[in-house]
Amino acid sequence: MRPLLTDLTGLLDSLPALAALRPLFVTRSIRIEDELHDDPYEIRAELPGVDPEEDIEVTVRDGRLTITAERARPGANCGRSEFTYGSLTRTLVLPDGADQDDVNATYDRGILTVSVPLSDEYRLEKLVEVVEIVSVEDEDDGPGDTPGEPSDQLVSVEQG
Repeated sequence: MRPLLTDLTGLLDSLPALAALRPLFVTRSIRIEDELHDDPYEIRAELPGVDPEEDIEVTVRDGRLTITAERARPGANCGRSEFTYGSLTRTLVLPDGADQDDVNATYDRGILTVSVPLSDEYRLEKLVEVVEIVSVEDEDDGPGDTPGEPSDQLVSVEQG
């Protein structure tokens, strides 16, 4: 049986509107920020004190990106510490059009940056034409129609 907290963090990962509540429930999480540029979707994760080659793993599967890291506790004489040690993980839902085959990650001064390119159809802004639907009154009120009442006929009028 999985703990309720695990289920709750899964819910927070799947609902971006609740993402800000995640730190209240999860203490072994990786703090992130993300940004959607004109080209790539970029995720930055705070991971100070880890060896990027040995301690960080980035995986992509089924439209989700997972960052896993391991931060070893220093010697026994550490004293007080508010740092989080052990296994840390964070999973994010990628935006539509993410190219899962071309994900790149770099590590610089404690910040992991993951860049995910987006396909052309999702990068460009599209103008959506608005079509107005107008109800037309039937001039030859047929049997069963009430005079002056709109009929079931609809006419499409394009806005210019």
